[in-house]
This record gives sequence, C-alpha cells and structure tokens, in this order.
Amino acid sequence: MITKLLIANRGEIACRIIRTAREMGIATVAVHSDADANALHVRQADEAVNIGPSPAAESYLRGETIIAAAKASGAEAIHPGYGFLSENAAFAQAVIDAGLIWVGPRPASISAMGLKDAAKKLMRAAGVPVTPGYEGEDQSVERLAREAEAIGYPVLIKAVAGGGGKGMRKVDDPAAFAELLDSCRREAKASFSNDEVLLEKWITSPRHIEVQVFGDSHGNVVHLFERDCSLQRRHQKVIEEAPAPGMDEATRDAICAAAVRAAKAVDYEGAGTIEFIADASEGLRADCIFFMEMNTRLQVEHPVTEEITGVDLVEWQLRVASGEPIPLAQDELSIEGHAIEARLYAEDPARGFLPSTGRLDHLDLGRAGRIETGVEQGDTISPFYDPMVAKLVAWGETRDDAIDTLLAMADGVEIWPVRTNAAFLANALGDDDFASARLDTGFIERKGEALIADGEPDPSVRAAAAELVLLSAGAYRDPLAGFRLNRAPRLSVALSRDGESQVVDPAGQAPFEPLTGFADADRVVVFHEGQAHEFGLATRGSGAAAAGDGAIVAPMPGKVIAVDVAEGDAVKKGDRLLVLEAMKMEHALTAPFDGRVTELSASEGAQVQVETVLAVVEPAE
Repeated sequence: MITKLLIANRGEIACRIIRTAREMGIATVAVHSDADANALHVRQADEAVNIGPSPAAESYLRGETIIAAAKASGAEAIHPGYGFLSENAAFAQAVIDAGLIWVGPRPASISAMGLKDAAKKLMRAAGVPVTPGYEGEDQSVERLAREAEAIGYPVLIKAVAGGGGKGMRKVDDPAAFAELLDSCRREAKASFSNDEVLLEKWITSPRHIEVQVFGDSHGNVVHLFERDCSLQRRHQKVIEEAPAPGMDEATRDAICAAAVRAAKAVDYEGAGTIEFIADASEGLRADCIFFMEMNTRLQVEHPVTEEITGVDLVEWQLRVASGEPIPLAQDELSIEGHAIEARLYAEDPARGFLPSTGRLDHLDLGRAGRIETGVEQGDTISPFYDPMVAKLVAWGETRDDAIDTLLAMADGVEIWPVRTNAAFLANALGDDDFASARLDTGFIERKGEALIADGEPDPSVRAAAAELVLLSAGAYRDPLAGFRLNRAPRLSVALSRDGESQVVDPAGQAPFEPLTGFADADRVVVFHEGQAHEFGLATRGSGAAAAGDGAIVAPMPGKVIAVDVAEGDAVKKGDRLLVLEAMKMEHALTAPFDGRVTELSASEGAQVQVETVLAVVEPAE
C-alpha cells in the first residue's frame, strides 16, 4: 500500500483526497502556487511544497516541477485529482518513468480516449453504440459540408481534442456551416492546439448520461451504475444525480454493459467515466443512447455515485494503484436511494454569471447533507482558478427526499461579500419540470431568467434586517428603547439600499423565520433563500424627510455624541458630519457628495428619533 501521497491539485478535490488518505493512514503532500500558500488543502496536508507563481500555467500545470516535489518530499505516488494534468498522458508517463506510482489509468488508455474521433472508432469496434456522424481524416470544408448533409441537419461540429464545452458549434442551416466551422476551428486551435473536428447528429431532446467504471491490473472491470448530468449551462455541468431518473433496469443493464466493454477495450485501470448522449424524446431507451467520450479520471460529480453505492472511490483508486484488486465484484454492488449534487460557484447570475472573487468574510454552508469544499471562512476566492466554493450533495431514500434536502441546503447558504449562484441552484431544484424529471441539456437555457433571482428583498427580509440591528444592539434589553413622549413606544430602523431610504418597524411586518444574518455599525446583511441582502444603516443624501436634497437623517433613535461641522462649512463626499450613538453602537453619518452644509439641527448630546433631519448638504455647483 502507498504510504506517502503527493496530490497534484488544489481546492476541494485536494481536500477530498486528503480526507480519504488520512483515514487509510497515508501521509499527504500538498502542492500550491503563491496564491494558494495559505489555502485549506495546504493547511490540511501533512506537508506542502510551493510549485510556483499564481497562474496555473506556471505552477499546477508544470509537470516536471510537481514530479520534483514528489521526489524531494519522499512521496511514492501522485494523485492528479481532476482538471490540470489529470488526463495528460505525457505527464502520467513521466510520473511512471520517475519511478513513482501514477494514481490513474495507463498512459496508453488516456491517449486512446484523448481524441474524440479515434475514441469513437475504437468504441464502434468494441460494439459500443456511437452517435451517427463523421470522424474521417478528410478535413476539407467541402467534405465536411457533404457529410453534414448526409447526416441531416441540425448537426454538431466538435473539436476532436475538445473538452469543457469548448470547440463545439451547433449548425441548423447549411448556409451557416462554413462560418461556424471556421469559428469552431479557431477556438479549438487556441484551446487545444488542434483544429481538427468531427461531426455528430444533433440530438433534439438530449440527456447527458454517464457511467462510472473501475478497472484494476488483474483484468477486472466493474461499473458503479449511471449518473444524469443533463442540467448544464454552456456545456458546463451544474446539477448531477444518480441514478438517472426514468432509467429502467433493462436500459441500465444495456448502457452499463456497454460502458464496461468500452473500458475493457482500452485495458482500463482506475476510475473512469463513459459519457453517453441519450435521445430522450421518447424516454430513456437502450437503442437511443450513444457513446460521446470517456473521461480518464475521477469526475467532479463522483460523490453522488459514492452516496448510492456506499463506495469510497478515492480509496479504490489508491488500492488499485497499489496493485490490489477491485474491492467488490459486480454482483456485490447495488443502488440504494437517490443522490443529487449541485455545484456552488462564486459567480453572480444577475450579471451574466461573472466570477465573483474576494475574501469570504462570512461563510456558513450549514450542517445538512454532504459538503465538499476547499475553503473556510476568511479564505479568498482567487481570480486565477475555477471559482467553485463547494459541492452540495444530498442523499435520500427517494429522489423527492434528495431534492428537498438539497433545496434546503441551497436556500441556507450564507456567504458574504462574495456573490454565489445558490439562489439560482435553489430555483432550478424547485422547478416543477425538474421535480417531474422533465430533463434535457437545454433545461437551463429554456428557463432563462426564471431561474435567476431578481435580488429585490421582500418586506419580510427588510423586517428581518431591522430586527437584526435591534437584536445585535441589545435594544430589547433596554426598557426605555423606543420610548416616545405621549405616544406608544416604537422600535424602528432606517435602512438604505440602492440610494433609497426606508424606515422599517419590525413589529409592523410579517414575522420572518429563520432570522439569519449580521449587523455592524455600517450595515446589516440578511441571508434568505440563498441570497445575501445588504442594507446600509446611515441614510446619505436621501430619505423620506427630504428625498434627494442631501438630507442627513437619523437611521434609528439615538443620541448625537459628536458634531464635526457647522452651518456654512464646505465638505467633501465621505467627510464625517456627525456621530450618532444608537443602541450601543456608533454610526458615522457622512456627506453624500461634495457641497456645503446649509442646515444643521443636531447638537451634541441631543436625543433624536428615527428619520429626524440632522443636517442638510447642498451639492457644489
């Protein structure tokens, strides 16, 4: 058995491998770039080695540096995780040539499945059903156009060396073929240094079905059933589940047997995935499921397979790499329950899913389900790498149970100030079509804006924000809090958002449960249904008292403890005008823009009520 393992990866997969290695008594060596010097996987490993600058091309993709780190640290084996160098046959061979154990398939197996056209020819020879198409050597525009006509439109142009959704173009109209072919080739050349393409028949109701396979050096190959990865955005998987909804036993037997044949055809060792495209226009049928490609590594979505089979796939990888046979025979493997995984990304769906980087000042993913992550509160989402925060995984006795658990997990995500797709995930999981398993790879594109939260908080969220401010300040412990002469006591808070101010009385709103979030002297943040809603506490330049005229109003009842200006003073935007002590917190009220103080009604020591106009600033001309 391997006794010391170097992990040639980062983030959540590195943490995932470390966890299993520790359980097996295997010492671990982490590698890291400059940006990851204090990353969670570095803190969790037994030791760590810096392998270069922050860009992946100068660190995680430098095979010779990683091998040198393994030898210097005394590691016997290298686990590549996924991404980076995991499917690089030359790197795998270099690891073996260095006298180290490669935790993965033979380099020849990686090469055999590395080019989509060659892989399809190999699979067809092995009796694996393949999507109708063209994988010929003649790459002329004329020949490809003729083959597209013969296949029948729409067709899909795919780079033979493609992956990750790059180098793919759907063509609906023959007149657009040449232009889209040229575009596909340019992208393929830039991404993979190979502009050769193949053609496939476009499947009109496609579902992405994949089968987990595992082989060893003793000639054994088993499958661990299928996963459905149909929910994708721009060819990137978003939600994955196992088993595939609507899969009957006969179809499962056929597709899994085909996957085993595919693995045996390349003498496969270790964990791999055979990916199929299914024409689901009439449900899942064995005669309408076709081979797409093989991923010669562990997949991001492997936890759902682990959840329904009870198998630790990383443990199997390490045992098989150490020369042991697969721990279980095919007839010892079975499906129990249903599992679903959602990929939680640091991205802003409302802004076209742009990555959102920065420090995770607040991070709470709850305690339900299974959470695979490579970050903790206080860590940073770096602009140099994939912005995944975590994988949220739920298991249930039924699919409905798993959906309910995962939906609650997504709703309960608390992350600030980095934006995430948690609400987007929750909306997808709560969609009626998803619940009914009406799935295909166009699901997210069709739903469009319906899955993207508008970000506008409802009154209950505002009430929760005001309640949090009052609770955090201990207002309810003060018997005089909210006291008003000749009127009933009232506790209220002025909240500002997007330049607008609103006085909120929590008692006047419907109750909000659960109450989650935090407040400080400047802001309050409420977490609700996967979103983070921020409100300012100091009204600046707007408000009900004198909207838009530079009125500086009290955000809540309190005492003026400092006045820094006098009437007639010139001020700059952001200058402190006065300080209000409210509910045992100090709130600095500042100038909303360059201008002059034309009114000043506040005096030091004065008690003021919510939305009292304390000063007015007129803008400079």
